[in-house]
Amino acid sequence: METAQSATVLMDFEAWMTVIAIICLLCVSAFFSGSETALTAASRGKLHSLADRGSTGANRALKLTENSERLIGAVLLGNNLVNILAASLATSLFLRLFGENGIAMATLVMTALVLVFAEVLPKTYAILQSEKAATLVSLPITIVVAVLSPIVAMVQFIVRGILSLIGVSASDQAEAGAAQAEIAGTIALGHVEGNVDRDDRDRLLGALDLKDREVEEIMLHRSDMEMIDANSAPQDIINQCLTSAYTRLPLWKDDPENIVGVVHAKDLLRAVNKVMRGESNALAALDDFNALDVAMKPYFVPETTTLDDQLREFLRRKTHFALVVDEYGALQGLITLEDIIEEIIGEISDEHDVDDQTAPQMDDAGNYVIDGAMTIRDLNRALEWSLPDDEANTIAGLVIHEAQMIPEVGQVFAFHRFRFEIAAREQNKITSLRIKRL
Repeated sequence: METAQSATVLMDFEAWMTVIAIICLLCVSAFFSGSETALTAASRGKLHSLADRGSTGANRALKLTENSERLIGAVLLGNNLVNILAASLATSLFLRLFGENGIAMATLVMTALVLVFAEVLPKTYAILQSEKAATLVSLPITIVVAVLSPIVAMVQFIVRGILSLIGVSASDQAEAGAAQAEIAGTIALGHVEGNVDRDDRDRLLGALDLKDREVEEIMLHRSDMEMIDANSAPQDIINQCLTSAYTRLPLWKDDPENIVGVVHAKDLLRAVNKVMRGESNALAALDDFNALDVAMKPYFVPETTTLDDQLREFLRRKTHFALVVDEYGALQGLITLEDIIEEIIGEISDEHDVDDQTAPQMDDAGNYVIDGAMTIRDLNRALEWSLPDDEANTIAGLVIHEAQMIPEVGQVFAFHRFRFEIAAREQNKITSLRIKRL
């Protein structure tokens, strides 16, 4: 009788110890689940900001997330280990209490406990307080990763071996623009959700796009360039500089392709003023004036230079003006520092600008009358459209690319969910179009 009572007491003691062990294991499982979510959901930018303010926890969290594969491997290993152990103990306990029916009951009870207390609850908290949770768990997780690193390394070796058998390389590096793409996506999402203004979005995305865009996309084409013939009479050169809307003008000699200098209006006027004040017969002396004496040396850049590189080069050289050439050295156009800045902050206008493009206006028929030289990027910005700019820079170029011909006035095309009607054309140049969304 005493033996039976002792056995019952021992069994009760073992059952309670098993219950306590299961609860402890569920707590550890919740810790691993919350830690995984916190460290993966935490913003590295915010963690970096906290680390700069002296937070050692944020600094440890940053170091942990540098090798996400090792981190996730260690956390998942620990999480699965405690979950399997907790399920095994629960099955053993329920078998003793309910016999063969204990397996089903243990499965249902442990599924509910793990789902609520070891998965949903800690992960929800980690999402709501990701940076705070990441700093709190960084120290214990650092220890766990250090202890389990040999096992994790072996698991990674096995996984990579299996992936290689099916033609997947696990050693491929993430694309170089992943961080930039993530930032751009966040800005676009913020605009959709109403947290980022349209102008702010355009400025931020414009700055991010400088590395992906080339000089030829925004340069002023040579057909629209205003240049000075160095062989012209000095008074004609002076008059052209004074009446021009531009401060800097390319100077060519014998052939428009032969750019020999760039005249700055201020330098020209200083030189003319010096001549006029220094000679008794100023007008006669002005006839001997040579614009090449005050012209700056021309600065040429390849058309494939990225806008980011060109911006840095402008700042380094302390100049604002460059001539664009193709791979054969032929003149293609010109680019200024203002052109690049306008890609970030939008159009910059002053009292001398006469060709600035105004926002397109819709007519009664629902058409937008667009200048053919308007860039696709500017049109997309102005009207919130998404016309592709991979194959052409201007609206006219897009129509010619899609039509595979130079259209006649009145011809109509439909592509990319838009209707394009040729409104005006000069020789082979499309100067105006009517565009309507279909």
